[in-house]
Amino acid sequence: MASMCRNITTLRGLEPHATDDEIEAAARQYVRKISGVQKTSDATREAFEQAVAEVTATTHRLLDALPDRRRPPPTVPPLRRPEVQARIAAKASAS
Repeated sequence: MASMCRNITTLRGLEPHATDDEIEAAARQYVRKISGVQKTSDATREAFEQAVAEVTATTHRLLDALPDRRRPPPTVPPLRRPEVQARIAAKASAS
C-alpha cells in the first residue's frame, strides 16, 4: 500500500474535532498534490478551487459518517502547531 502524502495529516479522532479550516487545508494540500498545481493561474484557478470545495465537502461527510477513533491520530495537524500559527500571525500582521 502506498503511503499518504506526508503533508496531509489524519483528521479523524482529533480533540477538539477538526475545524473547517483544517479540513479545507487538507483538501487544498491533496488537490495540490494530485494536480501538480502549486500556484493557481487564471487558467487553473476555477478548476482548482472547485476541486478544493468538493474534496472539503466530501471530507466533512466522511468524518461525520465514521465512528469515533479509539486513539487519537499520531500527528497534530499543521494548523494546530505553534510554529505554523506564528507564521500565519506574522504573515497577517505584515499585510
